Amino acid sequence: MLNRFSFFAVLTFLLLAGASQITEDSKFVSFITSASSLRFYWKDDNGQIFKSIQNLKTYIESGDKELRFAMNGGMYMKNNSPQGLYIENGITSTPLDTLKGAGNFYLKPNGVFYITKDNNAVVCRTEDFIDKGQVNFATQSGPMLLIDGQVHPAFKKGSVNLNIRNGVGILPDNRVVFAMSKQEVNFYDFAEFFKSMGCKNALYLDGFVSRTYLPEQEWKQLDGNFGVIIGVLR
Repeated sequence: MLNRFSFFAVLTFLLLAGASQITEDSKFVSFITSASSLRFYWKDDNGQIFKSIQNLKTYIESGDKELRFAMNGGMYMKNNSPQGLYIENGITSTPLDTLKGAGNFYLKPNGVFYITKDNNAVVCRTEDFIDKGQVNFATQSGPMLLIDGQVHPAFKKGSVNLNIRNGVGILPDNRVVFAMSKQEVNFYDFAEFFKSMGCKNALYLDGFVSRTYLPEQEWKQLDGNFGVIIGVLR
């Protein structure tokens, strides 16, 4: 049984934790889930690219299932094909991109978010990615937001490079946290959000095109015209 002091200590902690959560929710819409619940989507059964969350939702519901969460899952080319590595159900559709180039994708180190066949979630630098036939889903993007607990060295505190941004990080218990800013944010502050959640590694997925569907938080962005979509079914 809790004594009086312990009771008030626990109550104070819960109140502070709740206040902190409200503060973070004012800036970001976030979703935490297990690796086993995640599915990556690009094309339907007829080979048509989904492009929007609405199209994915319609497809899911046609099979008597419900879409609980969805977010665009990485950068893409003009034809809506994934930029860099994409693996779905163990099949590699596009290869790992280790080239040099301009833009966020090539701001090294960039990285890969992947789910193994035994449901282990990983975010790693592109140069550290190895597939020995054990990867079930993977998407490549860049830049990394956090590398071994440190903010990407190219990010500057107070930067005026502001944009809507979405990304993914791995929590200490191997659950996955997705987040999208509700307003324009710089890379440094976005990375700090994942760090505050306890992530050691986190990856930027995309910017102003980003969309999130999370009806549990009354966040229902169903439009879009992108490539990979990451989803969770109910």
